[in-house]
Amino acid sequence: MTSFELSEEHRELQQWVHGFAADVVRPAAAEWDEREETPWPILAEAAKIELYNFETLASFWGDETGLSMPLVNEELFWGDGGIGMAIFGTTLAVAGIFASGTPEQMVEFIPQCYGDASDPKVGAFCSSEPEAGSDVAAMRTRAVYDEARDEWTLSGQKAWATNGGIANIHVVQAVVDPELGGKGQAAFVVPPGTPGLESTRKIKKMGLRASHTADVFLDDVKLPGSCLLGGKEKLDERLARARSGERSTGSAAMQTFELSRPTVGAQAIGIARAAYEYALDYARERVAFGRPIIANQSISFTLADMKTEIDAARLLVHRAAWMGRNGVPFTAGEGSMSKLKAGRVAVWSTERAIQILGGAGYSREHPVERMHRDAKIYDIFEGTEQIQQLVIARAISGMHLA
Repeated sequence: MTSFELSEEHRELQQWVHGFAADVVRPAAAEWDEREETPWPILAEAAKIELYNFETLASFWGDETGLSMPLVNEELFWGDGGIGMAIFGTTLAVAGIFASGTPEQMVEFIPQCYGDASDPKVGAFCSSEPEAGSDVAAMRTRAVYDEARDEWTLSGQKAWATNGGIANIHVVQAVVDPELGGKGQAAFVVPPGTPGLESTRKIKKMGLRASHTADVFLDDVKLPGSCLLGGKEKLDERLARARSGERSTGSAAMQTFELSRPTVGAQAIGIARAAYEYALDYARERVAFGRPIIANQSISFTLADMKTEIDAARLLVHRAAWMGRNGVPFTAGEGSMSKLKAGRVAVWSTERAIQILGGAGYSREHPVERMHRDAKIYDIFEGTEQIQQLVIARAISGMHLA
């Protein structure tokens, strides 16, 4: 039987990121949550130790066990969800380039997502729209090709874009053939300083407030053919297969989300674990009626359930990460299972942590209220809880359920 024990390399990686989260991220978490700004100094610190660059990310992705990405994300988000997302929000744009781009495009555009330690940059993945969030097939942003110029023109609006408007590189999902629905889409890179891309509204959020989220407007954005991820020949072949009725592998947006779901689940687990550990310490120290409140069965049983749920969710995430890395098909929607369970556990565990702290938990003097605010989005973004259920239900039933 394969051991569940982490390798020495994994333990060292876990300890390295945990140290950064404990020493750099946590002490700054409350400040940046209040400021609701991207913590550029912390991104610079992460870049300085080579936690924030593509070479390190590539080494995480290259791990044949698939565990490096979830381990790193759990520890970083244990430090703080908002700052964690500020650091790892770029990863979704990189995943978009990695999923669809040519080797030449990866070499050209991915380093520009990060910048360097002296001048860190961020990337943005723009898929959701005001009328098309989880329903990727309802996307309205259009990309029109001018063959004579080898030029694309993008027009539309994107919503809820992490790092939207402040990113150096924007990866934009657009419709190239409206008649094909979700199969008629492609991904484009919008390089720095491209005219026509604007962001006039930053969204003020309930949680993850150190991570920048904004609407992005594309007003006749002109892009050379080289900015179409994967290239025109590959796109034409894919569209021809779709028109002939041949089964496709799905949209580029969905492929990006499939790459990221176990990682997103690990982020939720990091937040849940932080809340559990804080509540456990508080319950050991807080004395009421002459004894620590952990001596009360209702408190100790709640903590027992929190620990059990967190560990169960982590196992689902690690399984999905391993399957995804090793090409094992998600025949029962295992990627969605991991994200669904982790999101639910994060919301429930952080809410229970507040309850254990009582009135203190509801105040900003303790971090559990911030953790609860940060956790809620994991039931919503990258596919809502209901979308994950739909993916799983379709997989186990073999039916195209609505």
